[in-house]
Amino acid sequence: MAPRKPPNQPQRKPKRKSSKPRAAAQTTHGARRFLKPTKWALVILIWLAIGLGGITAWYGWDLPDISRLETPERRPAVTLTAADGSIFARFGDYHGGSVAFRDLPPHLVQAVVATEDRRFFSHGGFDPWAVARAMVANIRAGTIRQGGSTLSQQLAKNLFLTPDRNIRRKVQELLAALWLEARFTKEQIFAIYVNRVYLGPGIQGMEAAAQRYFNKSVRNVTLHEAALLAGLLKAPSRYSPLRHPGNAKSRAEQVLKKMVAAGFLSAENAAAAPRRSLTLNRSRATSAHYYADWIMARAAAFVGGSKGDLVITTTLDQRLQKLAGSKLGAGLAGEGKRRGTSQGALIAMSPDGAVRAMTGGRNYQKSQFNRATQALRQPGSAFKLFVYLAGLEAGLDPDTQLVDRPINIKGWKPRNYSGRFGGKITLSDAFARSLNTIAVQVSEHAGRNKVISAARRMGITAKLKSHPSLALGASEVTLIELTAAYAVIANQGIAAWPYGIIEIRDSTGSIIYRRGGSGGGRVVDRHHVAALEQMLQKTITQGTGRRARIDRPAAGKTGTSQEWRDAWFIGYTANLVTGIWVGNDDGHPMKKVTGGGLPAGIWRDFMLDAHRGKKIRRLPQPDRGGIEALIEREGWVGKD
Repeated sequence: MAPRKPPNQPQRKPKRKSSKPRAAAQTTHGARRFLKPTKWALVILIWLAIGLGGITAWYGWDLPDISRLETPERRPAVTLTAADGSIFARFGDYHGGSVAFRDLPPHLVQAVVATEDRRFFSHGGFDPWAVARAMVANIRAGTIRQGGSTLSQQLAKNLFLTPDRNIRRKVQELLAALWLEARFTKEQIFAIYVNRVYLGPGIQGMEAAAQRYFNKSVRNVTLHEAALLAGLLKAPSRYSPLRHPGNAKSRAEQVLKKMVAAGFLSAENAAAAPRRSLTLNRSRATSAHYYADWIMARAAAFVGGSKGDLVITTTLDQRLQKLAGSKLGAGLAGEGKRRGTSQGALIAMSPDGAVRAMTGGRNYQKSQFNRATQALRQPGSAFKLFVYLAGLEAGLDPDTQLVDRPINIKGWKPRNYSGRFGGKITLSDAFARSLNTIAVQVSEHAGRNKVISAARRMGITAKLKSHPSLALGASEVTLIELTAAYAVIANQGIAAWPYGIIEIRDSTGSIIYRRGGSGGGRVVDRHHVAALEQMLQKTITQGTGRRARIDRPAAGKTGTSQEWRDAWFIGYTANLVTGIWVGNDDGHPMKKVTGGGLPAGIWRDFMLDAHRGKKIRRLPQPDRGGIEALIEREGWVGKD
């Protein structure tokens, strides 16, 4: 049986006759099928663009103002001047102003490009070849040794205040780099980079680095100096020519080799460059910086929230400061080395407390710890000034006789340095010979609280323990406070608080602070000043301080702590009060160094040169009142 045809078979013919409309329908249907994915692709592209724009806005909204990049910012500078107006220190960023690209030496530009971004002048801010090269090198090395950032990206990185390393930061760096490339020419970007790049503590930009390290403008640096500056970019501290000259030299040689590899330099010129002498500016690390640090710490209380540049006029005497550093250094290098003494400090001030010189150690570059103002050490017999003042105020006088004998205070038995006892002796002689047993008797007679009170009135703020050993200087003090206390006697009993700031002005010349008077007034009775000065003079002429004798009237006191851990000499003339301390930072005993030995010798050497050419003056006598003043004025007392 034949298969049955579909019922609609006869109707096929007419449909063939209408083939043109059918083709049109098929075309419309195909177009719809084509437009549908195109439409969605367009929608996706639009949303991608919106998303990319949103991401760009999100990551870029807090980018810094690119238009301000050409003028590098810096921290306010503080300039310190000595009493004569000469500059001796400067704090803040070293900054020599912006340098245009056209003023940069070609060899400096080539050194930076060769080491940091060889394709800088050909890429658009991002260098995929450099990234790929760095990745291969790091994989081979098994550690991160190279980076692929361009100079534009490095500049962008320097715009951010925080050192965060995350995706947001990297995206912002890239956006800022592309923004820079669109906004500035290559020459402008390069100039901005070298004017802003960090090259060490307080050193911002190549001009500042050239001034700091070579004392010249970056416009005038030699090929070797340019290589050294470019070498700093990798690690400013590690390759500092002052702190690590060996590292800096090796790094500069690497930079020269990179310049040869980049075709900027011949091998012969690269080899010849390091052979030329390199003069470094080493003036910063001097003993005056102990003084400068002390001034900066004190200035904070006077300047408040000032954000501009400041000029601080100080009491420093540059000649005395140089003497202080040289005499202390010579003493420690000579006798100090033989006697196991590694450190020391010296401070010199006018009788009113104006600090003229300060050396807080033998080498500021190696140790910035200021032993003149920060170190608390036992003063030994130098503390007896306060003991004898308390004794005088309790009714004793220089001619009072006490017995030099064994003493036992609840099991504590002080001994004299000689180990012997001499019987009856006046206070004046006992002070000059620095007898411990007499000092303890005077302290116990006056009362330890009175001794502490006397020390406080004369400027000692350190903690003082009310033990019997207080009389022998067992409590720790600083050199600056102890020297200022002796200045009270040199100042005829008037308080002598140590100071160093005379005036502070801002960048417009307006006065922010100007010192008035000391304001302490009289803290020691004039009669007691005369008695103490007599005993202090006798210490130098006949007592333990004989090594400190100089060519003019002087007064002073020695001090030695237990086991020779500290040795002091504090003394003065009519012009100057100077204190010396020597010892070891770790408290290790010296080889029998006493206050009358090395410290007295340093004091003598310093004071002789400090007074050279100055008229010899007697020590000023305290003002006398009462009947003595009346006799001096009228020659007699009263009338019938």
